[in-house]
Amino acid sequence: MAPLSPTRLAGLTGAARSGVAGLLGAGAGAAAQFLIVVLVTRGVGQETAGAFFSVTALCLAVATVLRLDAGNGLVYFIARSRPFDYRCTSGYVRAALVPVASLSLAAACAVILSTSDPALRVLAMALPAVTCSGVVVSATRGFGSMRPTVLLDGVLQPLAQLALVGTVVLAGRDSVPLLAAAWALPYLPVLLLASAWLHRRLPRTPYLPGTAHDLWRHTWPRSLAAGIQAVFQRLDIVIVALLAGPAEAAVYTAATRFKIVGQLAGQGLAQATQPRLVRALAEGDLPRARELYQSATVWLALLTWPVWLGYAALAPWLLGAVFGDGYASGAPVAIVLAATMALATACGMADVVLTAAGHTGASLANLAAAVATTVLLDLLLIPSLGSLGAALGWAGGTVVKNLLPLWHIHRRYGLRPFGAHSLAALSPWRAS
Repeated sequence: MAPLSPTRLAGLTGAARSGVAGLLGAGAGAAAQFLIVVLVTRGVGQETAGAFFSVTALCLAVATVLRLDAGNGLVYFIARSRPFDYRCTSGYVRAALVPVASLSLAAACAVILSTSDPALRVLAMALPAVTCSGVVVSATRGFGSMRPTVLLDGVLQPLAQLALVGTVVLAGRDSVPLLAAAWALPYLPVLLLASAWLHRRLPRTPYLPGTAHDLWRHTWPRSLAAGIQAVFQRLDIVIVALLAGPAEAAVYTAATRFKIVGQLAGQGLAQATQPRLVRALAEGDLPRARELYQSATVWLALLTWPVWLGYAALAPWLLGAVFGDGYASGAPVAIVLAATMALATACGMADVVLTAAGHTGASLANLAAAVATTVLLDLLLIPSLGSLGAALGWAGGTVVKNLLPLWHIHRRYGLRPFGAHSLAALSPWRAS
């Protein structure tokens, strides 16, 4: 095995540092969000907990739809503009934020005027900040820096949510609107601080005609895909609440809360790896893309598989011990979750690779198939099986969501999640 060149070694070291930073931020966020669920399930009744989880899940789903995947579009174009000193990036940011901000404001006004539910009205007022903060934080990663994502999205936001929600719970206020307000407030400082960081990095260049066309021509398929993904990730809680009641939604949320461990670990690795994948595939450097994909997959498996095995084994005891009386009934849900996440992890970041290669239309079709599978199974199974039916529906969609992009990238590029670079990823000083 030949030694790595200094340039390649520096690249691997940078990728490793960014990956570790992403994982640390994701870990902090996962821990804080997990503790929020523990505080709510133990501090308020199941009806209130289920209602809170349902409205916040709905808010996140709507915000993700309204973002139009503009954040990932900005990562793509900003990362590609690095050889040109990031010229025209300010125009891309403007082209992304104007429609996203306008749509989120319009949606917020529509909800406020059309509903009398106080919790929904509170979250509607916060919706523009929730929506735009995600786009601005994503844009900072296009410059190759993980610091704003780690500090703002991974630490400040979830820890502030934990502190504020914990204050409401410890004060004995069994109120969904107050819990929703405490959960939503931290998005505003995240938006302001990320905007300040981005403002300092953007070059002062004039807006060029055609910038918005280029951005949205690339991004629009992913805009639809991101909306479908939001439905896939969040709608199961809402469907459980509608078909089986808020109490069953609380049990389902508690039992699936460990899902966020794998999701955020994958998110941390994806955030660090995506700009490098974009550059490698744009330059036609398929060996580098293969190296990044397999390295990320093996680390994702090593970090999460012990969690899934342990959770499946301990779920009957763990749910009652952590979340309180009445939640141990979610053990079958936990077992389905653990098995599904282990399989999904083994596929690696297949969809990230697919979109980094520019195949956004294929990604959209894959997600549509996954959501159709989930919704169909939910409607068939939840009325009779409750939270377990929702878990089985989510599992079916997750299998489709991971195997389809894996098949696409293997057929198009010969990429596999495990291979020659898997072991080399554990020893970055050796040749790959």
